[in-house]
Amino acid sequence: MFDGNFTATNSSGNKVFKGLKMGKNLFFGMIIALALFILITSALYEVPAGSIGVVTRFGAVNRVAYSGINIKIPFAEKAVLLSVRTQKDEVNATAMSENLQVVTSLIAVNYHLDGSHAKEVYQNVGANYTEIIVAPAIQNTFKAVTAKFSAEELITKRDEVRLEAEVELTKQLEPYFIVVENFNIVNFDFSAEYQNAIEAKQVAQQQVETSKQRLAQAEIDAQTVIAEAQGQADAQKALADTGALTDEYLQYLFLTKWNGILPQVMTSGSDSMIDVSRFMNFPQQEP
Repeated sequence: MFDGNFTATNSSGNKVFKGLKMGKNLFFGMIIALALFILITSALYEVPAGSIGVVTRFGAVNRVAYSGINIKIPFAEKAVLLSVRTQKDEVNATAMSENLQVVTSLIAVNYHLDGSHAKEVYQNVGANYTEIIVAPAIQNTFKAVTAKFSAEELITKRDEVRLEAEVELTKQLEPYFIVVENFNIVNFDFSAEYQNAIEAKQVAQQQVETSKQRLAQAEIDAQTVIAEAQGQADAQKALADTGALTDEYLQYLFLTKWNGILPQVMTSGSDSMIDVSRFMNFPQQEP
């Protein structure tokens, strides 16, 4: 009896031991699978389109990675993404014009990173190169170019100012492998006093131009009258020189202009009217 009971107890213990052993193996298997999953996922990374990856190994720049799925050493390497797409920055800038007028403006600049030099940019500047390099360069460029023009020229030569600023900004960002696409001046703002002075000057200039136009028209009209009078005098002189300006011809000209009524005059000391026709070779009017 004792041996049988002992054997039964021993058999139950073996089953429990085997169950614990299997559970332990399953647990370790799950741990290993999870570790492998973490290892694989940490080794794979994606670089999206329009970006470039800079891979560092223990903090030091190692290589660059391009769009798609890439592999890195887990925990030892890290990938930093830099955009190579066109970026737009808007900067509020304040400067002084050549005639010492304060100018404020909103500047919009489009640029992109030269992907072939992303490794150097990250190593020398960092991922936040926009704040470190681009924004200050826009401010410096605006100040340098604005100082070459008067406040009035900044308005009248706006496109020239924009082109010169674009060239200057390109020179400043070229050493950092940042390509400037275009430089746009959204607006120019001056002090209220200076704006009023500009408006008054423009009104005065417009009035001067209007006066010049009126004077020119008056001169043209005067020259026209002189030319007509000269032409008439020349015509009369020509008639006189040719002998065509006879008494009969003059009488003909008078009759072509006459309305048929002869003038009457009043003599001094008399209330009666004298008919001029009595003294001319024309028939008298009927009373």
